Amino acid sequence: MNYLRKRKNTQPKKGPFHQRSPSMMFFKAVRGMVPRKTARGEAALARLSVFDGVPHPYDTKKKMVVPDALRVARLQPGRKFTVLGELAQKVGWKKKAVIERLEKERKERSEAWYQKKLDDQKQKEEVEERLKGSALGPVLETLKELGH
Repeated sequence: MNYLRKRKNTQPKKGPFHQRSPSMMFFKAVRGMVPRKTARGEAALARLSVFDGVPHPYDTKKKMVVPDALRVARLQPGRKFTVLGELAQKVGWKKKAVIERLEKERKERSEAWYQKKLDDQKQKEEVEERLKGSALGPVLETLKELGH
């Protein structure tokens, strides 16, 4: 890989530095596409945040899919592609197993939370059904009309 062999002959520890994490590889690729020496490009790069895995504030947020960005929509059949994590591992990134373990734990927590949400919703509907027949039925209807 020529990318990794590029170095400064007189003092290699002064650069160039080759980032091995997928997030920094992605950042470097985006940096090459943005006019970073202008104020507008500098501001755009300042707004860009990249992470390996899903960090704390975002692990509980609802995930969204951009249909136009899906591989099946963008690539023609038979085209070659790569996964950035595998590429990073081949050039020396050592955290893939840790990220996979953390992602597995995050998905388990998310599944447990979603199951609890469904159970709570079902329980709430059952209680509302029981209360409809009681004296609180008209009060519940009035509250529902008001948006509560």
